[in-house]
Amino acid sequence: MKNIPPALQARLDSGVTTLCRCWRIVRNDGAVQGFTDHDEDIVVDGVTCRAGTGFAASEAKSALGLAVGGLEVSGALSDASLNEADLAAGRYDAAAVEQWLVDWSAPELKVLLMRGVLGEVRRDGAAFTAEVRGLADRLAQESGRLYTAACTADLGDARCAVDLDDPAFRGEGSVSATASVSSFRATGLDAFADGWFTGGRLLFTTGANAGQAIEIKSHRLIGGIVTLDLWQTMPEAIMSGDGFAATAGCDKRFATCTAKFANAMNFRGFPHIPGNDFIVRYPLRGEPGNDGSSLQG
Repeated sequence: MKNIPPALQARLDSGVTTLCRCWRIVRNDGAVQGFTDHDEDIVVDGVTCRAGTGFAASEAKSALGLAVGGLEVSGALSDASLNEADLAAGRYDAAAVEQWLVDWSAPELKVLLMRGVLGEVRRDGAAFTAEVRGLADRLAQESGRLYTAACTADLGDARCAVDLDDPAFRGEGSVSATASVSSFRATGLDAFADGWFTGGRLLFTTGANAGQAIEIKSHRLIGGIVTLDLWQTMPEAIMSGDGFAATAGCDKRFATCTAKFANAMNFRGFPHIPGNDFIVRYPLRGEPGNDGSSLQG
């Protein structure tokens, strides 16, 4: 149930309104931004909601039960507010969104229409469309522990307990030459074995991508030359001299956990659980415990 301030309700009942919609977005890097479909900027709770961005929203949909409701917002990319580099860098991924109905002549008169998170973002030239998922979307997220042969922990988290600041699992270096938009030669990792950082995490510490992290697709050491391939293209071009820190990769197998990290006690999988190959297996002649017959006749 919406809690509408009495003064705002009185204006709604009058039939003559001065209403607009405002959006407050909290990005995953902590930055707070405001937007409005009004023709002038509006300050709501200390946040300036910018006009002139073409911000608009579709009809909000909701239903009884646990169905996920939501809406779409669209606008124009602008260096002063929303820009393509921030979208590509993932700074708006799962950002918190609030939509308010505001009386622009008295911004303190407002009512919260919905609260959610940003989902899929589509871009077309200088325009974008973003999906806003309602709070019920959290109920559709997978939770709880799964019985799998592979480990379900993330390397270095509280359940794993591997110290990624250990020099054995962390290396620092710089880009010496670029081979493509997602592959480059590196210095500083010569002491690590081939494949040590495959599946690991790379964080740029200097350059245009400073502060951005990406998963390492492969780490190769051939003839003393280290090459790193990334799973995705970085938002900005990778340049020679860019500094980075890399952490070791883990394929989440019990053998790797034991041999590479000596962390078998914290393995969060079930390596001996029977798989599909066990289910479809049939007895063969001569196996221990078999009477010598075969299911195949």
